[in-house]
Amino acid sequence: MTLKLSFFSFLLISFFASAQQTISIKGSKPFPATENYTFICEKYILTGEIDVQIAKTDKGGILKLTIATANDKTRISGGVYVDLANADVIACVDKNIKETEEGKTTSYYYFTPAEFLKLKKTDIKAIRFILTGNSNTFGNQTGYFTAISRINYFSTAFDKSKKTFDTAAAISLL
Repeated sequence: MTLKLSFFSFLLISFFASAQQTISIKGSKPFPATENYTFICEKYILTGEIDVQIAKTDKGGILKLTIATANDKTRISGGVYVDLANADVIACVDKNIKETEEGKTTSYYYFTPAEFLKLKKTDIKAIRFILTGNSNTFGNQTGYFTAISRINYFSTAFDKSKKTFDTAAAISLL
């Protein structure tokens, strides 16, 4: 019986260890990361969503934002504001670390250790960002956008389940 229990616990631990997500920035070592969250961005008419992932580093953390674009000249640029559920705001400065591939653009922002500690305690409510690019015919939509932490776009008033992502729990596990 104890042999079966120890074997089962070994399989469970190895499953969670292999399921760990990572982020690596332009050839750096991989950092442990949360799962990829898809936040809803109602005003962005191309897809209506942005992918958000958070990693833990030795000096705080990393915020990875990925959004689909119509052309390769569109970028997430400028500062980003991370709104927390307790009405606190974390301002992230643009470090100009960007990638573009396969119709998507990705930008990386850094958190200080104090900011990362806030993220461990409180869920992310929304992320405010800026899309810049050229404005030609049939180009990409540019401007100021807000991505909201919402699991489903639609829900009923009778649905009592949690409607936002548990980002604080996932970040505290890193």
